[in-house]
Amino acid sequence: MSTETPSAGARPLDGSPGVHAGHGGHEDPNQFALLRQRRFAPFFWTQFSGAANDNLFKFAFTVMVTYQLSVGWLPPAMAGLVIGALFILPFLLFSATSGQLTDKYDKTKMIRFVKNLEIAIMLVAAVGFVAGNVPILLLCTFLMGMHSTLFGPVKFAYLPQVLTERELTGGNGMVEMGTFVAILLGNVAGGLLVALPGIGHTTVAIACVALALLGRLVAQAIPSAPATDPGLVINWNPITETWRNLKLAHGNIVVFRSLLGISWMWFFGAVFLSQFPSLAKEVLHGNEQVASLLLVVFSVGIGIGSLLCEVLSRRHVEIGLVPLGAIGMSVFSIDLYFAARSLPPAEIMGLGTFLAQAPHWRVMLDLALLSLFAGLYSVPMYALIQMRSQPTHRARIIAANNILNALFMIASSLIAGALLGAGFTVPQIFLFTGLANAVVAFYIFMLVPEYLLRFVAWVSSRFVYRFKVQGDENLPSAGAAILACNHVSFVDAVLLMAASPRPIYFVMDHRIFRVPLLGWLFRLAKAIPIAPYKEDPATYEAAFERAAQVLREGDLLAIFPEGGITKDGQLQEFKGGIMKIIDRAREEGIHAPVIPMALTNLWGSYFSRIEQGGAMVRPFRRGFYSRVGLNVGHAVPAAEVQPASLRSRVADLLAA
Repeated sequence: MSTETPSAGARPLDGSPGVHAGHGGHEDPNQFALLRQRRFAPFFWTQFSGAANDNLFKFAFTVMVTYQLSVGWLPPAMAGLVIGALFILPFLLFSATSGQLTDKYDKTKMIRFVKNLEIAIMLVAAVGFVAGNVPILLLCTFLMGMHSTLFGPVKFAYLPQVLTERELTGGNGMVEMGTFVAILLGNVAGGLLVALPGIGHTTVAIACVALALLGRLVAQAIPSAPATDPGLVINWNPITETWRNLKLAHGNIVVFRSLLGISWMWFFGAVFLSQFPSLAKEVLHGNEQVASLLLVVFSVGIGIGSLLCEVLSRRHVEIGLVPLGAIGMSVFSIDLYFAARSLPPAEIMGLGTFLAQAPHWRVMLDLALLSLFAGLYSVPMYALIQMRSQPTHRARIIAANNILNALFMIASSLIAGALLGAGFTVPQIFLFTGLANAVVAFYIFMLVPEYLLRFVAWVSSRFVYRFKVQGDENLPSAGAAILACNHVSFVDAVLLMAASPRPIYFVMDHRIFRVPLLGWLFRLAKAIPIAPYKEDPATYEAAFERAAQVLREGDLLAIFPEGGITKDGQLQEFKGGIMKIIDRAREEGIHAPVIPMALTNLWGSYFSRIEQGGAMVRPFRRGFYSRVGLNVGHAVPAAEVQPASLRSRVADLLAA
């Protein structure tokens, strides 16, 4: 993207003053640099320690009741199910309340309160471990679930309050990666420590308390994140508040369906995680070490996919990665079925023997890639929800997401159990999940075509062209604006989509809707057709009414003021339509700035006209993967815009 960057004082997404956003007047080069900054690093390590402690505690407890204690009323086969259910139950009961508390109070104070609670819970759990008291540890399981329920909305509402739009994807990727690494390390540490002869239970007790204390110590360094709705009156009824939160989330249909998309990812992941022990033993014929390897591969894949999001999105919230992630999840889930079903019967083998057999590497690769694509799928969705949610309601919407996640994870257990009961094998469950993912993803992308549109724009700007944007910091992250750009080719709108993290509504010549495929794409994008007044006065007037509506709703409106695609590669005179849009908006009290833009080096490409012929002939007439660009200028106040002066600004950008 652009080599120019906003100043260090760039504001976070919700427009609050936030904390210092960078060093030396420039944004940091990548997401890892956030780990050197106070606004992010203490928060990252706080959530890392909490996730690690959750899983160290749960896994050590599970191993203890499965292998070390004889509890008649809790048979080993049921232990994992009961512990998992007790941990998830608070998400259903208390998520609505935790979302309200996060919106009402300073998020940093909420974090410190939650960490204090964790210390208290772990002190009680330490007694349970040392005494081998299962009821106490079951109580602490429920309480740790409540601790995580309280922390969930804080975690995702804090990030957009301290990060800019360009940092949000990377910040979410770091948190997602950190969470899965913490889960992995917590499980490994819990299993190893509880198995220590003679001192295992005591060691686990000390480790749980130490991690809680460490998390609280780090949380002290998190800077203040003020309340976004301090006047909120808490509704303590979880049932009515849960319903209210779901209705609140449904108020923004893109956000709500993104919540469903994330919950589906948790459904998908829960199916695989729950079947790892059976996959390792019954299908791969491996021992406990092989089961642990599956968890390692899955966690590393999620972490790598989460970190790749920032690189692939060029430091913007790029939801075009979501369809890519969904495709990969289905492809490699289905291939995992074919890779696993062909393995011959064998004796239970250790890790070394397992890794020495080539067919097992295909299984590992499928597992790594499907989890990597799950990371690509989930991180942009989280970032979109944070960016599009109203700041005063953000935590409550995230709380609604946690409720949906819990319901989907419970559903995944029930459906997987029903499939196993119906005689499905573990590979067949993976095949079913991969096919179901394809159906669900297609359904979501048809309901919310913005995902599909962004995917087309993302592919076009990275694999059809080498697309470079200069001055993208001039694109507003919120509020109405008019984008005015030169018109060179039939894919100009697609490239503008790729440059903006926000959806754009285009005013376009009605004839372009007759072009095969592109016409369907622009209709899907809800582009606004316009025709000359003499040719079709109804379409002409309807276009200006729809344009005014877009600006009233605070969205981005794009217009090509030349009125058509250039026939000679030169910038044409700007017509007066843009002035009518500005005047119409001003009558309604909307003073949307105009952002001049210039697409460069597109003339002569496949999708542009050429002097010797029309567009879209001879696909590789200018080679493959040719370099094109977009230069974005500074906003011009609506009152200062005139067609001639705006054309001059665009001409200057073309020459830059």
